[in-house]
Amino acid sequence: MLKRPASLARDESGLAAVEFALILPVMIILFFGVYETSQALSARADVVNLTSAAADLVAQDNAATSDDINNVYNAANAILYPFPVTGGQKPTIRITSIIDDGLGVTDPATNITPPHASGKVDWVCTQTGGVALGTAKPAQNDPVTLTQAIMIKNGSVIRVEVAYQYKSPTTQSITGPLVMKSTFFTKPRRAAQITKPTGSCDA
Repeated sequence: MLKRPASLARDESGLAAVEFALILPVMIILFFGVYETSQALSARADVVNLTSAAADLVAQDNAATSDDINNVYNAANAILYPFPVTGGQKPTIRITSIIDDGLGVTDPATNITPPHASGKVDWVCTQTGGVALGTAKPAQNDPVTLTQAIMIKNGSVIRVEVAYQYKSPTTQSITGPLVMKSTFFTKPRRAAQITKPTGSCDA
């Protein structure tokens, strides 16, 4: 009778070891899943912040230079830290100045031309990265349809598009690289239209 409780204790410890062995892989998967999800969400947030910050920096100019645009690229890349921004993980950044196409309709009663949702390309600057944006680089005077009626008469809009390829050991082996894209529109602050940067503004 005295030996029976001891044998039961050994049986219970063996059962706990079996249960732990069964649960451990699930716990490991959950841990890495939570970690990778948080990292991917953080990278996605940085891509969105990068896009809006780059647009805001360009909008503060009235006559951008190639050095100004390169500084925007450098600042945008720094926003992604600590995520890598070299080689295949360098973000693709396209900055497009869209100017009024003259298609706004003037109200004859007030002689006011309300904002409209179209324009044409004035100039484009691009930092080529490890992943394509998915659309061809527009040419000067190409028509552009805006998502909202924000184009004013003789005005312009700055559009910044970003694509970033997020990689990690986990996503590489399970889902593959994650491509994150973001687009942001803003208006120049100091001039109706920002003049085309002098020299080459591609990187």
